[in-house]
Amino acid sequence: MKNVDFRKIITIQAGKRSGKPCIRNMRITVYDVLAWLSSGMSMEEILDDFPELTQEDILAVLQFAAYREQQTFYLQAA
Repeated sequence: MKNVDFRKIITIQAGKRSGKPCIRNMRITVYDVLAWLSSGMSMEEILDDFPELTQEDILAVLQFAAYREQQTFYLQAA
């Protein structure tokens, strides 16, 4: 599988899903996909349930989440 650029797949629009990051201007959010994965759904199950999604979409969600986590700074108590 080639490397996926999440910036071409994850979109943010103020009027859609309250400005949450979505997949390709659809109403499926990054959170939705992460919640499905964390509940134990496999990539194949998600793709079966949501045929409008692609494997690249799910990989883009994971990359986006990793990027956001990398950008997060934590304050530690002194």
